[in-house]
Amino acid sequence: MRIIDLSSPVNADAYEPDPVTHEILSPRDGALHMSAEMKEHFGMDFDPAVLPEGEFLSLDRMTLTTHTGTHVDAPSHYGSRSTYGTGIPRHIHEMPLDWFHNRGVVLDLTDEGTGVIGTPDLEKAFSRIEYVPSPNEIVLLHTGADRRAGTPEYFTDFVGLDGDAVHMLLDLGVKVIGTDAFSLDAPFGNIIKRYQESGDRSVLWPAHFVGRDREYCQIERLANLGALPEPYGFMVSCFPVKITGAGAGWTRAVAIVED
Repeated sequence: MRIIDLSSPVNADAYEPDPVTHEILSPRDGALHMSAEMKEHFGMDFDPAVLPEGEFLSLDRMTLTTHTGTHVDAPSHYGSRSTYGTGIPRHIHEMPLDWFHNRGVVLDLTDEGTGVIGTPDLEKAFSRIEYVPSPNEIVLLHTGADRRAGTPEYFTDFVGLDGDAVHMLLDLGVKVIGTDAFSLDAPFGNIIKRYQESGDRSVLWPAHFVGRDREYCQIERLANLGALPEPYGFMVSCFPVKITGAGAGWTRAVAIVED
């Protein structure tokens, strides 16, 4: 069995539209912090100098969004109301875990340019590998966008799905769709330009907005999909971090390949 990492890192040194801050407290800083906390909260005096090397434990403080790095979008990310179920979409902590450990299939879309593709493009990609996903399989889109991760172009140069393409996958019983791009939709600038030219509101984030009518999750900002040895026959594990009330949760997504 091999485990292939499909996740991109959270890196405060990389370019992000919403910058990441990462404050590192060294083990020495941790000792001073612990001593101060014990004094403030419990009235206890503790000299950190008695610790080995005067050190305790390191600590990392970070400021970032739940959409930084590889993450799973919950239905509540797509809007505050849904036309299915109770009318209130579920947050990430409410999603069933069995959605996120299942068989996977990867589609090679690396020849597609920046913009949006639809159902015919996905049908061609499935035809090339002579495979159609079964219900609950996790479909991964290998666009090659992860090659630009950490640069401004990662957020502007990639391909996304239109609404019909998402409906096609959901009609097959797929509940989780992943991409190595910043978004399952086309780039923001591309979407807004097409809307301004056409006046057609259906071009505005259709992949996400499908989630207002049908419950599903996206994995965005995957990486390393080109390392998968075959387009199917592997497992995907992508459990999201359990953040109460959140519209997304980070995940360490991996593929499990049986040799």
